Amino acid sequence: MRVREHDVVVYGATGFVGRLLAAYLAEHAPRGTRVALAGRSRARLEEVRRGLPAAARDWPVVVADAADEDALRALAESTTVVATTVGPYLRYGMPLARACAGAGTHYADLTGEILFVRKAIDECDAVARSSGARIVTACGYDSVPSDLAVHLLHERARHDAAGGLLDTTLHARAKGGVSGGTVDSSRAQLEAVATDRRAVKTLFDPYSLSPDRKAEPDLGKQRDPMSVFRDADTGDWVGPFVMASFNSRIVRRSNALREHAYGRRFRYRELSAYGDGFVARQRANVFTAGLGLAMKAMADPRTRPVFDRLAPSPGEGPSEKARRSGWFSMKVRTTTETGRRYLATVTAQGDPGYAATTVMLGEAALCLALDGDRLPPAAGVLTPATAMGDALVNRLRARDFTLRVEEIPGA
Repeated sequence: MRVREHDVVVYGATGFVGRLLAAYLAEHAPRGTRVALAGRSRARLEEVRRGLPAAARDWPVVVADAADEDALRALAESTTVVATTVGPYLRYGMPLARACAGAGTHYADLTGEILFVRKAIDECDAVARSSGARIVTACGYDSVPSDLAVHLLHERARHDAAGGLLDTTLHARAKGGVSGGTVDSSRAQLEAVATDRRAVKTLFDPYSLSPDRKAEPDLGKQRDPMSVFRDADTGDWVGPFVMASFNSRIVRRSNALREHAYGRRFRYRELSAYGDGFVARQRANVFTAGLGLAMKAMADPRTRPVFDRLAPSPGEGPSEKARRSGWFSMKVRTTTETGRRYLATVTAQGDPGYAATTVMLGEAALCLALDGDRLPPAAGVLTPATAMGDALVNRLRARDFTLRVEEIPGA
């Protein structure tokens, strides 16, 4: 890769999450890291820059509209990494992803959109493999904790000669707000489904993001659970996790990109966990019912206007106090082919969709820009685990994230 003008460009720096990311990099990027702010309005970019810590006052600004392919190409050619917060990615993300793939520029985003990732694979993977670009999707709460947790389980099982992973389940708990961007991404996928019936098959296929669908094992139905039940292993009441359908496909893609190193009988699912007892069960029922109603309201043209008025708008976000008070905890249990059992734990302080996600995307961008000799040898449309692996694990640990694996006693 030739010498570039910038190390990291924050694209979408005038948006809510873009501002958070710029502020994070101003505080935590190593001294001398060349960061630029990019978006479609020079005036707004300069306004954002004025509000950042002193370390960012001399950062350059780059004007590039999401629909201007020439400007995006020039942007990509100027930097080692682009970290983009501009979504919904299905509407606005492909021109930038294509530009980065063609320019050999690493790319990190926050998408939680199955259809966008599938489109990026189809249009960018071969080009990125040829240019050496790492096009890394899902670098926030979706899907870094899920992907790295299973990565760590695999590494531990391999170290212990415990065999491949079999049934693997993630239990998610969190305190945080609903992102307006996440809601808008769901709208974008619904719009795509309305005009392309093939998109329905992509959304419901558990291996829809795999590099070679025909090479995947037939393990029967792997549908995301949509009802409340008591987990026999933990005793917790559990129900559907809102991002399970996306995260699970990212994790399965990681397995496939590693030539099924996790195992040919690896089965994976994600659930929301509520704890034990009557109150936990009622909480699970209420949340699950509310989730179902929200999905139906968003999908039905008759009720969508009401839903849109009540849902958070893109660009809206919680206060600084609310962002600080949030947290998430993910516990992933697996059984291996030799019968040994392990538990991976990933936790962090801060609202998952904003504060914690900002750290994950910021460290992913720095990892891609600065840790080249410590990254796995890979290029193409990748996942966090296959693009960065232990390098990103170590960076997040240094930012007070918990990422650990332990063997479950008596297994």
